[in-house]
Amino acid sequence: MSASGRTSPSSILDETTPSTPVDLTASFADLGVPAALCELLAAEGISHPFPIQAATMIDTMGGHDVLGRGRTGSGKTLAFVLPILTRLASSGQARMSGRPRALILAPTRELAIQIDTALRPLARALSLRSISIFGGVSQHPQVQALRNGVDVVVACPGRLEDLIAQRHCDLDRVEITVLDEADHMADLGFLPGVKRILDKTPKSGQRMLFSATLDNGIDILVKRYLSDPRTHSVDSAQASVGTMAHHVLHVRDDDRVPVLVDLVAAPGRTIVFTRTKHRAKQLTRLLIANGVSAVEMHGNLSQNVRVRNLAAFSEGRAAVLVATDIAARGIHVDDVTLVIHADPPTEHKAYLHRSGRTARAGNEGVVITLATPSQERDVAQLTRKAGIKPTITQVTVGHPILVELAPGERTKRSAEEIAAALSIGMPTPTPPRAGGAGGGNGGNRRRGQARSSGSGSGSGGGGGQSRGRAGGGRSGSAGGRPGSGAPAGGSRSRGGASRSR
Repeated sequence: MSASGRTSPSSILDETTPSTPVDLTASFADLGVPAALCELLAAEGISHPFPIQAATMIDTMGGHDVLGRGRTGSGKTLAFVLPILTRLASSGQARMSGRPRALILAPTRELAIQIDTALRPLARALSLRSISIFGGVSQHPQVQALRNGVDVVVACPGRLEDLIAQRHCDLDRVEITVLDEADHMADLGFLPGVKRILDKTPKSGQRMLFSATLDNGIDILVKRYLSDPRTHSVDSAQASVGTMAHHVLHVRDDDRVPVLVDLVAAPGRTIVFTRTKHRAKQLTRLLIANGVSAVEMHGNLSQNVRVRNLAAFSEGRAAVLVATDIAARGIHVDDVTLVIHADPPTEHKAYLHRSGRTARAGNEGVVITLATPSQERDVAQLTRKAGIKPTITQVTVGHPILVELAPGERTKRSAEEIAAALSIGMPTPTPPRAGGAGGGNGGNRRRGQARSSGSGSGSGGGGGQSRGRAGGGRSGSAGGRPGSGAPAGGSRSRGGASRSR
């Protein structure tokens, strides 16, 4: 026991049941996945399970509670989606209005959408239905879907509790419950709501908890809600050093922005992280002003704008996504080969979560932290706690390492070109109706649309979600891979094409 009386993360693993021996040569069919799902996965080039999938699926397919630890990008989505669908299809229970049979809880709207869009084509192959439930949008479509009957609900805790309180949803028939990225839910303060929700599910149901780390109260969830769980820890809680190259660039204050612009103007997809919403908006505008197509992602944006911006980034119409830490766990886009900490995070877990946007599923990636003289000591402590030894370089604009880290010709676009690319797919405003009250109503509609479009700086971008590939996991905002369009300015060759599983 720790001094505080809580069980330490290591003792959680010590006190739970050892995992079933893993056969890393097993195929999906060997693990019990139905032929219809194996065929869908094979059609997408997914022929062999990742370690987290091979490690957990023998136990999850057998109905055991499972505690799984693995880094983001390790393939956790399919690790719980495939057992859920397989077991629901074989249980023989009928679908009922407002009473789902499986529940997946996720910490962010983006992650809920991405899980559901990865799950949906697989569910359809087994005649099952799913829905994602989250706030920031009208609840009516979600209520209607629940009323029509769904098998799997993928939900953020807040909106789900609202719908339960309104008696649109009852969890008394839930056979399987999954907590994905449980540590991030703890970081965001969602544990009280998560407990209230879990208390409404049958104690006899199967429960799975997946997390990158096992701290921040995760031990309480394990002890209270998991029964004799089988444990699987396939990744270290520290950063991957095999496929992820870490660099710290020491820059003068006046050089930070010019160095950043040089890096992101190279071909390929880049995610730039900032500490605050204001800084994300400011930096997005600054990049656009310097000829780089960029969109922002933070908590002040409406859900429609978040979806559009993520689609623009996934489809390559925006080369850069500028995000705050809240998005570090909810964005899963393939082919992100460069992550830049424009503002170093305050603690090492945030560094790991941010950095996990690249080098996904065994592919390569580069992580760069920009540190001014006043930040150098804090960044050194940060990387040490994260368990990495970065390459440290003192740089100014034009330093050769910038081309080494972000190879390719630097491309700048005009403001008109950027605006055109980001406006593709945006809704067309309804024209005013002539005369009397009709004209007044039209004006109200136009004002509402203007608010929801939230154009701002970098807020344009594709309408709705990008087309994804069936069953591929968390990629972009819709399914296994992002849109087929190449990233703006070409594509980097560092990591090759990756699949999120």
